[in-house]
Amino acid sequence: MSLVAVVLAAGQGTRMKSEIPKVLHLAAGRTLLGWALDSVAGISPDRTIVVVGFGADQVAATLPEKAEAVLQEPQLGTGHATSMALERLGEVSDADVIVIVNGDMPLVTTDLLSKVLRALENASAVMVSTELAAPYGYGRVIRTGAGSLERVVEERDASAVQKEITEVNAGVYAFKGGLLSDALAELAPDNAQSEFYLPDVLPILLARGQQVALVEAEPHEARGVNSHDQLAQAESVLRSRINQYWQRQGVSMQDPSRVYIDAEVVLSPSVRLYPGVHLEGSTRVQDGAVIGPDVFAADSSIGPGARVWYSVLRNAEVGAGAEVGPYASLRPGSVLGARTKVGTFVEIKNTSLGDDAKVPHLSYMGDASIGARSNIGAGSITCNFDGYQKHHTEIGEDAFIGSDTMLVAPVVIGDKAVTGAGSVITRDVGEGALAVERSVQKEVPGYAARREERHQADKTEE
Repeated sequence: MSLVAVVLAAGQGTRMKSEIPKVLHLAAGRTLLGWALDSVAGISPDRTIVVVGFGADQVAATLPEKAEAVLQEPQLGTGHATSMALERLGEVSDADVIVIVNGDMPLVTTDLLSKVLRALENASAVMVSTELAAPYGYGRVIRTGAGSLERVVEERDASAVQKEITEVNAGVYAFKGGLLSDALAELAPDNAQSEFYLPDVLPILLARGQQVALVEAEPHEARGVNSHDQLAQAESVLRSRINQYWQRQGVSMQDPSRVYIDAEVVLSPSVRLYPGVHLEGSTRVQDGAVIGPDVFAADSSIGPGARVWYSVLRNAEVGAGAEVGPYASLRPGSVLGARTKVGTFVEIKNTSLGDDAKVPHLSYMGDASIGARSNIGAGSITCNFDGYQKHHTEIGEDAFIGSDTMLVAPVVIGDKAVTGAGSVITRDVGEGALAVERSVQKEVPGYAARREERHQADKTEE
């Protein structure tokens, strides 16, 4: 026996009003198609066929290595798409099992697909249905007087009475391969869209005396995504699932409804997440880290025991016990060592901080390396761009950069060196040296009184 999964992903999704193929829209950090494929992978199919059409090259480029793309051109309905998949498979028999899922259904679970496969053990075909209070757009399930399946009527072909039916076709099926292949050959496009509907194979099988089983799903599992409001609804369910999973792994969330975690994010036990936290991409958060409130972290690593709040991290690394924020921005290439501090209104870009180094507030450090235990005074800046290219600043260990220091790159500040507050440093500073660059301070006695006299005279002339 061979188990084959067929994922239908050829549609454009006109209601999305987007140039992006519908199945490539993101929900919780993964495409709609990616979620469907992830659930399909859970039943361990021998082959996975993805039928592509609109944006075929874009969709095919996202597929995992073992998935096979099959082009449906033109797109003549779900029955036609399934026929394209079977053509790729070649000859199939009733010993082969074909599971079919729509690629715009991110909420389908592996558990539901496993239930479908169990039902197929005592039937020739299985269709998943569910009850929807607002069934618009879905095919209605028509049952016989005895309660068994008679057929499915699509929205455009349904009568006013049929449209009142709330049991709908969820778009998930399983078939014995040979029976499916024979029934597909009899399909005709006798409907409002002149398409070949996959559900129309079910009455063909019933007419041949074959048994078709119905498996009921929870309403949220059966929902497809055809518009941006439906996408948001699906994403809400996915995020709730993700949050519940991590809470069971020992992650604390003060308000899970305000925590947003992408599918590929990895968290360790004892992490604490406050409201307003967004963790995206390949972000990793290690034991005991406290994140939030109001943190956005994408493709970043946050070490054990770190504290990050009211901040933005992009492709950044935060070391063990480090503190970031409030109101800090770590741009790509930021690497913070253990117990470092990047404080209030500080921006770091392509810069490394050695262990215990500190940039406490109101500073910009770009294209720099800062040695262990060095301190950067408030208002200090690396002047790294000369209008044509970026230059590097190197600050040694145990250095003290006075407040409002401008470090004009390229420049090297030696170990234990000190810069005076308000200095513009354009030359290297030796180890242990003090560098001061200021004009001589002048004092003009009586200036305030003379200034006031001029002001009053000007007012009199007016």
